[in-house]
Amino acid sequence: MDKKILLVEDEWKLRRIAADFLKRENFRVVEAGDGEEALDFILTEKFDLIILDLMLPKINGWELLKEIREKDLTIPVIMLTARGSEDDILKGYELKADEYIVKPVSMKVLVAKVKAFLRIHNMGEVITFGNIVINIDSRDVKIEGVSLELSQKEYELLLFFIKNKGQVLSRERIITSLWGYDYDGDIRAVDSQIKRIRKKLEGKYIKTIRGVGYKIEEE
Repeated sequence: MDKKILLVEDEWKLRRIAADFLKRENFRVVEAGDGEEALDFILTEKFDLIILDLMLPKINGWELLKEIREKDLTIPVIMLTARGSEDDILKGYELKADEYIVKPVSMKVLVAKVKAFLRIHNMGEVITFGNIVINIDSRDVKIEGVSLELSQKEYELLLFFIKNKGQVLSRERIITSLWGYDYDGDIRAVDSQIKRIRKKLEGKYIKTIRGVGYKIEEE
């Protein structure tokens, strides 16, 4: 399957058992025994899924989950912990964990959940920018998990900006790239489209470069 998983668990025996089960299914497993080690991996490597314990030395699972979501809103995160109170479970989902599993758990069930999340996650190309997540296949646009309703032109324009992030885009380039040289509408229509997108993005990301055009950049 050749998917890369970060397994964060301070209990050595459980970590080795879980890693062995995952490796039997041809997953590549990187192991971390404390929160500090895990954070180093998270900041320097790319993973397809993270299995995260909550009670960790040095940096706890809550803080790690926050770091993960600041870096990537789309990567599946499975919390695997002995803390099973309703408040803990609700906090996990509030911090955008994808699944919260209370120990003890069957390793076969854990592997099945990993496969299910990776199957769902790989259903289409996903582009992220700041807290914007775009699924290319479904054309679904979300900000922090909440779907945005965009017209076809608004969707095309936002995607064009993100694919050309950091570049200053003139009205002429936007129109030519998106709607062709034979576009016969008002060139200022681009301004209206951008104004509507900005409102839906709560004024974030798209900046006006006076006298030149527009640029998208992270806050």
